[in-house]
Amino acid sequence: MSQSPRVIRKITGNHLEDFRLGQVFRHKGGKTVTEGIFATFTEFTMTTNPLAKNARYARAYGYRGLVVPPGLVMLVAFSQTVEDISENARANLEYIDMRFGAPVYVGDTIEVDTKVLGVKPSSSNPRLGVVHVQSTARKNVGESDEAIVMAWQRKVQVWKRDESKPVDEGEVAPDDVACELWIPPHQGGRDYGALAHLSSADTYLEDFEPGTRIEHWRGRTVTDEHIHLTAVLDNTSQVHCNQHMIDLNPKQYVGGRLIIFGGIPFTLCLGLSCPDVHDNALGDLVYRTGRHTAPLFAGDTVFAATEILAKRDLPGRPDVGVLATRLLGHKFEKSEGAAESADAPAGYKRTRIFELEREIVVKRRSHYA
Repeated sequence: MSQSPRVIRKITGNHLEDFRLGQVFRHKGGKTVTEGIFATFTEFTMTTNPLAKNARYARAYGYRGLVVPPGLVMLVAFSQTVEDISENARANLEYIDMRFGAPVYVGDTIEVDTKVLGVKPSSSNPRLGVVHVQSTARKNVGESDEAIVMAWQRKVQVWKRDESKPVDEGEVAPDDVACELWIPPHQGGRDYGALAHLSSADTYLEDFEPGTRIEHWRGRTVTDEHIHLTAVLDNTSQVHCNQHMIDLNPKQYVGGRLIIFGGIPFTLCLGLSCPDVHDNALGDLVYRTGRHTAPLFAGDTVFAATEILAKRDLPGRPDVGVLATRLLGHKFEKSEGAAESADAPAGYKRTRIFELEREIVVKRRSHYA
């Protein structure tokens, strides 16, 4: 036996050359939504929908209790995929066909699996490539209320560890995952109007007009607290928490600084829009596509705006309708000599950080107020 200590230098997560088409990851851990997680993220993101704030209201509508907002469902589910899919990523490029299913409550446990749909090396940088995956999140696996709560695809830019190794390049078809939003039935004899004062009076389906852009009033500055929030979610991506790694090779990483986990501005934009768009929603139906368009760093302040694109009926549900929107997140950056405009105050430029094509199921005033 050697007198020298045995040293193992472990590498966590997968690099571009490690992925195989059709490969399925059953991610470690899972995550139970505790009261602490629920309170922390619902309050941090400034969510106002009373389904997530008032248990009496939620039960009156037919839910078991406080409903976990879709953004928090996304954070808990998405973070479980990071170690296997994007721990060695440069950037998350796009969310695709993100659909929501059964409601999630405090105490529910979410587990996720992911299928590799595509691997493509970069044509301009031999050290990078794009991995395309499909993930499915289930709650309470093996229990009587087991159900799919979320399904989505995403594309992520991943580093190679060994440039000489081949990549399993190609595409395979996504699975047909049955993920349909559950919303409680309308109860004709219930006095919903007695609860109407608990939500915004101007956020029923009748209040929205396509072609309108709503600039949401509130903003939220993100400090170094983002490191703690990311850790609470078990998101292990080093670009969010390991400044030493970035300092060793700052040119490899965007801005040479810790990047705030994209799920944080994602859910912040949802929360900031909530009092103006989502206060009378019964759920988010689908996010057709979404992307981060600029990085967010500690000290930046997130703002949001919503464009109303269209309204349509939801088959079989005359009490609600579907509101198609485009959610836009932005921050203001100092820009010497910039003139004051409708988009930014003098000396600042408005930088888009996020965009999301979003469809929401919204109550009709005729049935609920």
